[in-house]
Amino acid sequence: MEFEKETVAMKEARRRERQSGNACSVHNSPALENPETDIGICGWLLVGFSVLLMMVTLPISIWMCIKIVKEYERAIIFRLGRILRGGAKGPGLFFILPCTDSFINVDMRTITFDIPPQEVLTKDSVTVSVDGVVYYRVQNATLAVANITNADAATRLLAQTTLRNVLGTKNLAEILSDREEIAHSMQSTLDDATDDWGIKVERVEIKDVKLPLQLQRAMAAEAEASREARAKVIAAEGEMNASRALKEASLVIAESPSALQLRYLQTLNTIAAEKNSTIIFPLPLEMMHAFMKH
Repeated sequence: MEFEKETVAMKEARRRERQSGNACSVHNSPALENPETDIGICGWLLVGFSVLLMMVTLPISIWMCIKIVKEYERAIIFRLGRILRGGAKGPGLFFILPCTDSFINVDMRTITFDIPPQEVLTKDSVTVSVDGVVYYRVQNATLAVANITNADAATRLLAQTTLRNVLGTKNLAEILSDREEIAHSMQSTLDDATDDWGIKVERVEIKDVKLPLQLQRAMAAEAEASREARAKVIAAEGEMNASRALKEASLVIAESPSALQLRYLQTLNTIAAEKNSTIIFPLPLEMMHAFMKH
């Protein structure tokens, strides 16, 4: 348990280092810190013309310059193709220049998607169909826009391949019994792979494991045979215990002949309580010998 805690702590430390490194690489980039110094003379002219155009067309242009992003969104602003200093903007109002600025809205809420059923060959050569569900959210909007074309599609494809890779190292019994461990392994792998995209994988769950029909029948027959074997063993143990108890009872009755008479009367009482019309009286064999002599 201590080793697992240390491993988790080390992973978190490496993750924080990567995140800090990514943040430094994004915020310390010359294009982000001083975007105006890299746009060149032509860029300066275009920005100046855009500001002049905005001033001339006031107050109409104000509706094109002021934008609003919602609480769960962030806006990445591009000026002449370069991300502006400060990274993502929002929530609330922000200002852009017409003609030279453009922006992309990024949803920061948790996104859920289903992993399509994957036909997987397990370690013990059994074909199973497994599907799951993944919960993730965009943690760094700038990385999600600048480092990958489509973060959502890439995460979906990566989840499918990760599911196949993880299940390929497990046998059928482990897949059926260790779903939680498989989900944690997938989450750790996806989280490490999507870290450079600014995505945080929050949860992975295995939904269903479908077995071939023939395998289901074979497993059902095996389970039924196992139950029948256990039932026979239990019945045999009961017979053995009953025979031992009868042996001990016979020894007690042999020591006291009156105990047999008391047992006989108790049996008659039990039969009478059930309101039976037929009562069997045992006859000693000594009496039969006397009649046979006559």
